[in-house]
Amino acid sequence: MSAKPTSSGSSKSKTASKRKAATEKKKAKASSQPLPADRFINRELSWLEFNERVLNQAADVSLPLLERAKFLAITSSNLDEFVMVRIGSLKMQYAQNTMLRDASGMTVSEQLEAVSSRCHDIVARQYELYRSSLEPMLRDASIEHIQLSENSEAYAEAAETRFHNDVLPVLSPQAIFNERPFPLLPGLSIHVCVRLKPDAKTAAIVGPNDSDVVDVIEDDFAVIPLGRVLPRVMPMPTGRGHAYVLLEELVCHHIESFFPGRTVEECVCFRITRNADVELREDGAADLMNGMEDVLESRRQSRPVRLEYTSGASDAMLAFLSEKLQLKSQDLYPIAGPLDLTYLFGVHGIEGFDGLRDEAWPAQRNPNIDPAETMFESISRGDILLVHPYEQFDPVVRLIEEASSDANVLAIKQVLYRTSRNSPIVAALMRAAERGKYVSVIVELKARFDEARNIEWAREMEQAGVQVIYGIRGLKTHAKVCIIVRRETRGIVRYMHFGTGNYNEATANLYGDVSLLTCNDEFGSDATTFFTCVTGASQPQNMQHLSAAPLTLRQRILDLIDGETRRSQQGQRAEIIAKLNALVDSTIIDALYRASQSGVIIKLNIRGVCCLKPGVKGLSETISVVSIIDRYLEHARIIQFRHGGDNQLFISSADWMPRNLDRRVELLVPVEDEACRAKLRDTLRTYFKDNTNTWVMTSTGGYERKTTTGEPFRAQKAIFDRIVKTNQSIRQNQQTRFETHQPKRD
Repeated sequence: MSAKPTSSGSSKSKTASKRKAATEKKKAKASSQPLPADRFINRELSWLEFNERVLNQAADVSLPLLERAKFLAITSSNLDEFVMVRIGSLKMQYAQNTMLRDASGMTVSEQLEAVSSRCHDIVARQYELYRSSLEPMLRDASIEHIQLSENSEAYAEAAETRFHNDVLPVLSPQAIFNERPFPLLPGLSIHVCVRLKPDAKTAAIVGPNDSDVVDVIEDDFAVIPLGRVLPRVMPMPTGRGHAYVLLEELVCHHIESFFPGRTVEECVCFRITRNADVELREDGAADLMNGMEDVLESRRQSRPVRLEYTSGASDAMLAFLSEKLQLKSQDLYPIAGPLDLTYLFGVHGIEGFDGLRDEAWPAQRNPNIDPAETMFESISRGDILLVHPYEQFDPVVRLIEEASSDANVLAIKQVLYRTSRNSPIVAALMRAAERGKYVSVIVELKARFDEARNIEWAREMEQAGVQVIYGIRGLKTHAKVCIIVRRETRGIVRYMHFGTGNYNEATANLYGDVSLLTCNDEFGSDATTFFTCVTGASQPQNMQHLSAAPLTLRQRILDLIDGETRRSQQGQRAEIIAKLNALVDSTIIDALYRASQSGVIIKLNIRGVCCLKPGVKGLSETISVVSIIDRYLEHARIIQFRHGGDNQLFISSADWMPRNLDRRVELLVPVEDEACRAKLRDTLRTYFKDNTNTWVMTSTGGYERKTTTGEPFRAQKAIFDRIVKTNQSIRQNQQTRFETHQPKRD
């Protein structure tokens, strides 16, 4: 018989119950109170914080020198896109006199002022780092950026030969006349503006009397567009290491050669950035492809939003350029160094100097994929989860290539958002169509900055017999899915790939992403329903496992957050762990705030923009936000809800942003195979152990580098090492296992 509880034990139990009830009541009350108005961080400023974190990698002396140079190039490329798109958008809103405030409460003019100030600060820091650290260290490492004015004797002959043989025959100056429009110069290209002394013929204005003559002496100006034909980084002969000169420096050093008989008073390099936030008015576009070509042309001719120029330019030169380009002082960026630091990508790729780069982490072959058998055989044995770039992306390419030639494959259906320049996947899809297979491809023509390439691919695939759908009216198709329909002895089987990254084998070596390969019949049914709904503009049908934006994905996320909230209010343990690229959506942020007020533990790993304020008393005390910046761009979206102990794990193509949830076609895919779940869960949790490249977000939107306590732990290296070790163990086990050959029966 069990002993009866003592009165003391009973009293303690009642006290604990009362405390639990009071706590649950307090949680419920807190989650019903109005949320504070200042609970959001401005999106633009949060993005600039992200670029600051990338810039800190360039300043990190513990990194190999050429990797630091690469990170500096990344910050320059990032800032270019930010100015083109985000500042471009703000300037359009400002021109429309909109009085709207963003979620953080800032007006458009306040955002423009704050963003301009931060951008100027970032640029100043970039070039201070370049001049004081990276360039001298590269020179000491025998990678020398030649300054012709300082090394004229040593390199004069070689520079002159290179200029007269390779440069002068190609480039042409263009005189600027006041009565004519300023030439339409391409954005993000470097140009040279030249101020010339007026020639001997003096312009004169004759007054009412012949004796009244007023001389008007004005400077003449000319522009030399450098174009993209000539390489910007030009190697120079050297006895050791590698030496180079930049094209614009070579041009400026020999500028008189372009203007024989004239006196050059000033020579300044400049670069303009044009507004790229030009979208298609789909309600007025009769033909989407022609409409997108019009968008590309509009972008080419759009208003400049930034002028970068060589610092030290005269007032006359600056007045001329700013007037012609119609730019304000906040749009002007004097540069104390080479314009456009993205040229450092090329320096990073210089042959040799391997000791100045990261050690190689060769992508591993997944042991569940046997090179001696087809991908269909490998996937038939069970779901396969690939963690890129630590594991090869090749199986995804192989799957589509094998499908193109497999006699039993009937159809291939795929969404293409971004692809590589010489995409083997696109080539395989065209071969499949030419061999008589039914191939349907959604090509997103509206994928920003990839529009021209996607238009070209769409036309080529159409000519090969592929059924091409040019995206969806009013939406961008951003889901990463491929469905292969195959006839087998057991009937029709659908093999699928779901991913968090694009079908681009080049970026798959640089981006951290996840792929799920499966022939799960229920997933196949959902995927077919999804694809048919998208391509046929049919009435949306319910799916058992998948969730799609803009139909059900938002509500699915909110329901899962609400489920954790209710469990916590009932005294259960509740937890949300999410790894995303961006968190902007105010409705989801508010749901997370309510969950935190109810006691849900929320761990967020947000690579870039985060508009949520973590660690605010009474609002988000249980929410922590970190960001990892390392050698690979973190791109995977992985989400886990504790769900009462029955953890639910998902991968997704969507970030938690209004554009992803409301204006794009996206997918949220559950991972149900136990081995895949364990691998994905371990990968997700590894990111939260990092104490080497982790930045911790503060409640004010700033970031502090996580201090190393104890043994240093680097998440990306740990994931790579674990995959290597696991794969070696599995292969070793496979090698020591005896397996007899069995005859195949179709």
